[in-house]
Amino acid sequence: MDLKIGNDWDELLSAETDKPYFGQLKSFVESEYAKYTVYPPRSLIFAALRYVPYSEVRVVIVGQDPYINAGQANGLAFAVNKGVKLPPSLVNIYKELSSDIGADMSGASGDLTGWAKQGVLLLNATLTVRAGQSDAHSGCGWQTFTDAVIKLLGKREKPLVFILWGSRAQKKREFIQPQHCVIASAHPSPLSAYNGFFGSRPFSRANAFLVGHGLPPVDWTEVSAYDKPLYYEGKGRIERG
Repeated sequence: MDLKIGNDWDELLSAETDKPYFGQLKSFVESEYAKYTVYPPRSLIFAALRYVPYSEVRVVIVGQDPYINAGQANGLAFAVNKGVKLPPSLVNIYKELSSDIGADMSGASGDLTGWAKQGVLLLNATLTVRAGQSDAHSGCGWQTFTDAVIKLLGKREKPLVFILWGSRAQKKREFIQPQHCVIASAHPSPLSAYNGFFGSRPFSRANAFLVGHGLPPVDWTEVSAYDKPLYYEGKGRIERG
């Protein structure tokens, strides 16, 4: 498991690789990939950070862990590659987006590259999962690593928006300083969406905060930014169309 990201996250997170927990995490993850089917593909574990450099982050959406079914997880929280059927959580996200800002999301791709291109970091609290077993890797050290990511963003002076969906994501709230906007609600999963996700209006609220601080809003209807599939796996690097 290579932490090489290829942008400013490398220097910012370099201290994490020297900590004992990260060595244990690396050994655990490598063992899991060797024994089981694990998502996302190994080279896409840090795709969210590769896609959005630290200096370009404007909005952070935190989820739980990757999708557990074949062909879905691609390293960006809640996203799937073009041509993949939308998972239920993403269907609900689009429903809330349509209700919130009046956008017609019917037929929209689920790759979410358009959001990432605009500085929306789509980060899961846990970056890997065993096939078919939600939360299988939640206690192996990923939480400590993603806490470090949120701590770095949470102390930035430039205002950011943090959208925390679900109890696992909301545990990150303690690392976010007051200058930022925090929008927290239930997870968009069908099991919890009616407990506070629907009607939370995260997209319009995020844009209102950004505009109120002199920053451009996110075009949430631009979910696809590239013609090719989200990522190609090859020689450990991320390629975009």
